Amino acid sequence: MAHNSLILVTILVSLTVAATSRHISSTNSSTNIVSDGIRYRYKGILTLSSSRNELELCEQTYGFMPCTTSVLGNLFLVSVYGYLMFLAATYLSAGSELMLEVLGPGIVGGLFLPILGALPDAMLILVSGLSGSTETAQDQVSVGMGLLAGSTVMLLTVIWGACIIIGKCDLQDSFAIDNQDTKGFNLVGSGVSTDIWTSYSALTMAISVLPFIVVQFPQIVHSTSGRQLTVLIGLIISVSLLIAYCIYQVYQPNIQKRRLAFAKHKHVRSGILRYLKTNAFGGLLDDQGQLNRDVLYKLFKTVDVNGDGHLSHVELRSLVVGMQLNINLNEDDSVYKLMKEFDTSGDDEVDFEEFITGIGNWLEEARLTKTYSPLAVSDTTNYIHDYYEETKREHYLLGDEGGEDEEHDEGDRDSHQTTIKAVLFLLLGTLVAAIFADPLVDAVDGFSTATSIPSFFISFIVLPLVTNSSESVSAIIFASRKKQRSASLTFSELYGAATMNNLLCLSVFLALVYTRGLTWDFTSEVLVILIVCIVMGVFGSLRTTFPLWTSLIAFVLYPLSLVLVYILDYVFGWS
Repeated sequence: MAHNSLILVTILVSLTVAATSRHISSTNSSTNIVSDGIRYRYKGILTLSSSRNELELCEQTYGFMPCTTSVLGNLFLVSVYGYLMFLAATYLSAGSELMLEVLGPGIVGGLFLPILGALPDAMLILVSGLSGSTETAQDQVSVGMGLLAGSTVMLLTVIWGACIIIGKCDLQDSFAIDNQDTKGFNLVGSGVSTDIWTSYSALTMAISVLPFIVVQFPQIVHSTSGRQLTVLIGLIISVSLLIAYCIYQVYQPNIQKRRLAFAKHKHVRSGILRYLKTNAFGGLLDDQGQLNRDVLYKLFKTVDVNGDGHLSHVELRSLVVGMQLNINLNEDDSVYKLMKEFDTSGDDEVDFEEFITGIGNWLEEARLTKTYSPLAVSDTTNYIHDYYEETKREHYLLGDEGGEDEEHDEGDRDSHQTTIKAVLFLLLGTLVAAIFADPLVDAVDGFSTATSIPSFFISFIVLPLVTNSSESVSAIIFASRKKQRSASLTFSELYGAATMNNLLCLSVFLALVYTRGLTWDFTSEVLVILIVCIVMGVFGSLRTTFPLWTSLIAFVLYPLSLVLVYILDYVFGWS
């Protein structure tokens, strides 16, 4: 890839010579003075004079990068610079994955991956507002807004819908069956399932649009005063949410482990209750709805193998193993938690009274899990089955990352060499993005001028394909594995990328608007971001299974966003 970049840079330098050269006629005036060709500079355009007429050429980025005023020329430059930004995104992604092996998922997943994924977008937004005078920056900043809106909308619509289609599996009892795809394009019978954490990510993404609402408040109330103050408040809120989001991502793995451990313990409880009910020598409850001590004593004796009237760690372990819960379970940890819960005397054993008290507490918890009718027969314990299925579903939704689905890297890596390689990739990606972001913005602006197509639409459609390519490809690869865990990673990555776009990129954008005194006038663009983020965020947070028909909602939102911006801006004149 670095070799390809070097070739492209060489081509660009050669084009620079061709673009800036000027033929000197042999029939000059008697003064024999050759004009330098520069008459005046106006809005970033250099007007060159010839012997009879004037030829306008663009201003070179950095004073030497190639540029042109023709449609094909600018299209070529957009393609070349876009490819270089794609390489930057690829280098950043590769470096992040290598860092993952060194630092672990908390720091990398919480900080590096989200920030570096949004870095190319942030670079383009930054240079779009730093270029030239305030008037020029105001004109070019629409490229940054188009990129910000286009990246978020593309990830949550086109890529989101494509991942549903690629990752679809057969649905059974409202859950997708891993690696089973026999129903084809059945809009209701096939789809994907995710864990509960993905729903939280979707909700977080919806909340991340709060700074947009704050900064848009003066336009909402039709006020022309205090706009800069509102931009500053929006910037503070955006940066604060960005920091909070990064901190949450760092600590999220530990939160997930604790919740998963608790869900497993609840499933062990429900499994023991189901085991006791199945092997009961009569009803667990008597005619008055109280625990049937005689029945429970017989059950207690079946577990008390040595007959000493107490249940030891070994006997509790045999009970847990014999239930065969089919989950990735640490038996020692489960036995420790059971002993701690039953053993109220602290003698590291469970007598019958402690056993019956613990079982009674579990039955009460199970009864409250589902609506229980007081008119039902007193010894009816069908709610135990409901409790068992509920804990099983909760464990499934939390997404156990252990077991046979977890992929382990058997090879030993030299962490020192891996760190150096990761840092080099990250530096190279950052350097390429920093160098070619400004030329790409200028090329988009030039193509917009040459074709009379608003730069917003060019940056909305074209640039996200370049800057978000790594996230898109990664999400599609995960989705193609057709498992609940991989689907959860897919959509969590999409929601996380959109969240970072909304927070990091907006923070950069608002900082530019405030420091350079630019005008915030992007009502229609903000409306599109709000509609897509809120619709897809709320939709994703309310369910964990997405049938194939849900992809149609995502696909429709993309063209609808473009049409909405066009109507609001060019029909109703909002901007």
